[in-house]
Amino acid sequence: MTYILGSSQSDFARAWAREGLDISDMMRDSVRDALEDAQVGAEQIDSIHVGNAFGELQRQQAHLGAMVPQVVPELWGVPAMRHEGACASASLAVLTAMAEIEAGRYDCILVVGAEEFKNTRGDIASMNQNAAGWQGREDIDCRFLWPAVFGLTAQEYERRYGLDRRYLNRIAELNYANARNNPQAQTRNWAFNALSFTDDDNANPVIEPGTRRQDCGQITDGASSLVLASPDFAARWMRRTGKTAARISGWGHRNASLRFKDKLERSDDHVFPHVRQTIQDAWHRAGVGGIEAMSGVETHDCFTTTEYIAIDHLGLTEAGQSWRAIEDGSIERGGRCPINMSGGLIGCGHPVGATGARMLHDAARQVLGRAGDMQIEGAQRMQTLNFGGSFGTVVSFVVEAAPA
Repeated sequence: MTYILGSSQSDFARAWAREGLDISDMMRDSVRDALEDAQVGAEQIDSIHVGNAFGELQRQQAHLGAMVPQVVPELWGVPAMRHEGACASASLAVLTAMAEIEAGRYDCILVVGAEEFKNTRGDIASMNQNAAGWQGREDIDCRFLWPAVFGLTAQEYERRYGLDRRYLNRIAELNYANARNNPQAQTRNWAFNALSFTDDDNANPVIEPGTRRQDCGQITDGASSLVLASPDFAARWMRRTGKTAARISGWGHRNASLRFKDKLERSDDHVFPHVRQTIQDAWHRAGVGGIEAMSGVETHDCFTTTEYIAIDHLGLTEAGQSWRAIEDGSIERGGRCPINMSGGLIGCGHPVGATGARMLHDAARQVLGRAGDMQIEGAQRMQTLNFGGSFGTVVSFVVEAAPA
């Protein structure tokens, strides 16, 4: 079992390039903030794992494992590596760190997720993100690949089960509202009007068929870091600090192919069976029976459709019936399983390579009672669900407070 001793998240509203800074600066600040939060010295870090998706394309900067000691010299000599799995890059970094801890190789590991997007024009950043699909072979006629992919996902739900867009609009409205309680959210001060969460073509225009503006997550700059530890290290840490740690009690990780349409051809009762299997794997390893054991979820709402998919694949409703959990308030604060109290990717922001770490940062704070205005009352156990590309990589974690 792996413990989370501390974590950090940068301000996702910050555009670092406009201050003459770049991804190296956000990594430096994120690492130092996480070490301070964990009350762990740099000399105690045995290994480093970095999650990043698009450093080469956005900043022409690779070799980001070595960037950590470059900007935090106290970590010079610590083994480090970088992981790429599109939007799930940081989750893959966490999985590798956990494997090192469980193998007994290391006791205390630093995970850093970071991404920079605001240093280029939006159209360039959008094109760079296409690398998370099968370049030139998706067979989708579109201007913007990812709004088109998840628009097709909405159309598949419409074909199979029927889909009322009111529920997608409601997901967006809820996540933007949740973000107002998050002091680090990109959209915390954004303003909307009465038509913003409708199908009004002026207030909420179509981006690609099946996807409107408010359906889209907010790509941004950002970093999030975690200090992970073995049970023995965590026990000593808790005695030393008098603090309680969070622990990752379960995990799931599965992959499918790059090409989106290939996944639809493998659908069964659930549209994406490997997503359902990943979630169930996490439950099994955590020793819980299902979603009813969770106090809340941080899920991957890069588009409202991905949250809609998460709802039924998590088991909050029968397959294809996600709308029921939206209509009855199940996913809202005070509901049976609040989703994305952070604001999620739509409200909080989506610095792609950092998102998996950010989800664990928020999940840990929930179970430790440190989530501030985002707090779910009495939160005992949280689940994260992180997608890379068009569900090509899927990772889920179960997080709970460690016993005193």
